[in-house]
Amino acid sequence: MHKQVETIQNDFASSIQKCLDLETADKIRVDLLGKKGTVTELLKGMKDLSIEDKKIYGPLLNQLRDSINSQIEAKISQINKEIMNKQLLSEKSDFSLPSQKTKTGTLHPITQVIYEAESIFKELGFVVAEGPEVETDFYNFEALNFPHDHPSRDMHDTFYLDTKENHLLRTHTSNVQIHVMKKMAPPVKVIMPGKVFRSDSDVSHSPVFHQIEGLYVDKNVSFANLKATLQYFTQRFFLKDTNIRLRPSYFPFTEPSVEVDVQCVICGGKGCGVCKQTGWLEVLGAGMVDPNVLKNVNIDPEEYSGFAFGMGVERLAMLKYGIDNIKLYYDNHAYFLEQF
Repeated sequence: MHKQVETIQNDFASSIQKCLDLETADKIRVDLLGKKGTVTELLKGMKDLSIEDKKIYGPLLNQLRDSINSQIEAKISQINKEIMNKQLLSEKSDFSLPSQKTKTGTLHPITQVIYEAESIFKELGFVVAEGPEVETDFYNFEALNFPHDHPSRDMHDTFYLDTKENHLLRTHTSNVQIHVMKKMAPPVKVIMPGKVFRSDSDVSHSPVFHQIEGLYVDKNVSFANLKATLQYFTQRFFLKDTNIRLRPSYFPFTEPSVEVDVQCVICGGKGCGVCKQTGWLEVLGAGMVDPNVLKNVNIDPEEYSGFAFGMGVERLAMLKYGIDNIKLYYDNHAYFLEQF
């Protein structure tokens, strides 16, 4: 047995030294350690040996098997490394060749409009404020002077999350007004961009959309200040003499209230599906802050007054870029987004 082991060791040492490829290394492994390999057959023959011989030759054969296996693994690792080095040397890179052009991303048109609007209002001294998208009934409705039977409280307008705690997805960013006025004493001059949610969907509406609202509360704030602010914004945003109109309206949290329309740029005022054949698109709702709202946040309406306004970002982008379907913003088609 000792001579057999010694012969196997010598033959293996010679063959593994001459081995230059993976195929030969695998053949050596099979010949010695495979199911019918030389070392495997010797291990199978251990059952016929006496107990004394098993104690002698068992450890010897196990050591031989482990030694052969580790040397073969080392040889395979060495061969793989040599193959990789040869491959790396054969691959050449010409750094003088021009690089491939890569396309850089751009801001989404909605984001661009928000940033532009923020920049314009900052010129007038407004600062940006943010608030929660999941809101309570108090901040979204009650503190803003919504009566309990107002239609916007109904399920077909508002996404309610639960009835026990009165949590809902905010229907406007006006909720931020309440948060701000509860934390800050006048003067308050903020704009509030953000995502809002309503159960509405057609070519000019989406159940998820964006608003920018503004609030200015101070002593002696008048409707003239509101009109001047809106005129300044529309002229700066559209970069031309924009035709607008102010119509008396009603909002629970402002009194008096107006709606501001911009002439439809899709049809030039002739009437189309986007403007519902009117030639105008409503982009702003505005008015003087209702005294009840000021009382709800512990601001004295006898001493302070203010105005508020809100606009749909998607509507502004449709007017600015001539987009006729609001759903294009959310389809994420490259042919559309690449234009911006």
